[in-house]
Amino acid sequence: MIGLIIAVILFNLIAFITTKRLTKNQIIHIWLFTITLQTIADLFIDQKYHGYWYFTQDVDWEALPNITMLLPPVNMMFLNWYPFNSPLLKRILYYIYWILFMLIYEEIPLLPEPWGYFNYGWWKLEYSFLVDPLLLVILLNFYKWICKIEKS
Repeated sequence: MIGLIIAVILFNLIAFITTKRLTKNQIIHIWLFTITLQTIADLFIDQKYHGYWYFTQDVDWEALPNITMLLPPVNMMFLNWYPFNSPLLKRILYYIYWILFMLIYEEIPLLPEPWGYFNYGWWKLEYSFLVDPLLLVILLNFYKWICKIEKS
């Protein structure tokens, strides 16, 4: 639980101190979209198929900060710093850096409690390597869609 608390505080501080590009409306949309997508994914991978879980294999109150306050600020940082008007190579490198960050960070919560809070069932880091780029593309396209809606 200690690791989760530290990560939630750190990611939220960094996100809210450094985010300049995103409007309040966009932040709210990103926050709610992230919670929804994570909840749907966890419903199947965690609860139905037991691929991974937080703390225990049951639905736990302890996992609520992870679902509601850990990934949304990370997505805010990803979008805030995304090099939208840069050459393709720079955008590809940005994706690679974020995927590496996400994979490295995924290893930290696997530490034993009280630092760790994440457990693998049949899930492997290799699966995250395959899924994370897709999730970032979905997030980026959602953000572009919100921007388009705001302009209309």
